[in-house]
Amino acid sequence: MTKLIADIKIPDSKLAVEAAEFVREHADDLLWNHSNRVFLFAAIRGNQNRLNYDAELLYISSLFHDLGLTPAFRSKDKRFEVDGANAARDFLKSRGVPEESIRLVWDAVALHTTIGIAEYKETEVALMNFGVGFDVVGKNFDLISVEARQKIVQSFPRNRFKHQILHAFLEGFKHKPETTYGTINADICEALLPGYQRPNFCHHVLHSKWDE
Repeated sequence: MTKLIADIKIPDSKLAVEAAEFVREHADDLLWNHSNRVFLFAAIRGNQNRLNYDAELLYISSLFHDLGLTPAFRSKDKRFEVDGANAARDFLKSRGVPEESIRLVWDAVALHTTIGIAEYKETEVALMNFGVGFDVVGKNFDLISVEARQKIVQSFPRNRFKHQILHAFLEGFKHKPETTYGTINADICEALLPGYQRPNFCHHVLHSKWDE
């Protein structure tokens, strides 16, 4: 049975359903609801702009985008975005998905926090970046109607999301804060990780081994 939320169809192909089941097994309610909201907000924006996008790949990208924060997929030494992208790639490869589609999903997941770049990539990458920004920080908040927002939050509740998500982020990379260097995630470490001191790029330049 087709499921519509705010006039957006939740993809229900065999691949999409398997992806949802796979992610749901590892993601808690906070990340599960967030990931679904990201897809819905992204899809609404795509429809508003009459963009041609692959809803199935956008959905799978959205589902996997924070999976690198979870115990099963967080690595010891990679950015959490890369962990999630690698998990998505492995999942799609195991299902025989074409390489071009796998690359697109990998990029969407790996770049979803990369402000100033993701929005200029392929449509699915840019849309998911929009959905993430919309749900996490309310970026471009007025571009989606109150009615649509309410329908989406009713289906996938926020449950004090903005008071919980920063701690969920930190839990995913507090054991490897060095991977947040040069990213917005360094803000989280600086605010919430005791004793953390943010590396400074200017310091690295001026104190390099070059003799000059």
